[in-house]
Amino acid sequence: MKNFKAGRYINQGTFKSFQPEKINKQWVLENMELVNLLSQADRQLGKLDMYSEYIPNIDLFISMHIAKEATKSSKIEGTKTNIEEVLLDKDDVNEEKRNDWEEVQNYISALNSAIENLKKLL
Repeated sequence: MKNFKAGRYINQGTFKSFQPEKINKQWVLENMELVNLLSQADRQLGKLDMYSEYIPNIDLFISMHIAKEATKSSKIEGTKTNIEEVLLDKDDVNEEKRNDWEEVQNYISALNSAIENLKKLL
């Protein structure tokens, strides 16, 4: 792991892109503090997985979490949409707030697309 490089920058003309390396090597962890932290993280993920069993409709829970995340993240960029407005149909949103509503909807679409792409990797 000492000589591992996460990837490399590739010149694309007017910009550079990052090309990650595949992780297909055996990792040797010598730092016990890191091993303990990874172990704690694994236990916390197990607890989270356990709690997911108690949620009757996990898809609805995830979609609400995505809507909340999209609303909060878009606020950083200056949008003024709240979670209640995000759940409305476009025609039910005040005309002066529709641009913000659309921006949050685009964010939600991007997150949902990323989740679908993750499923292809598994």
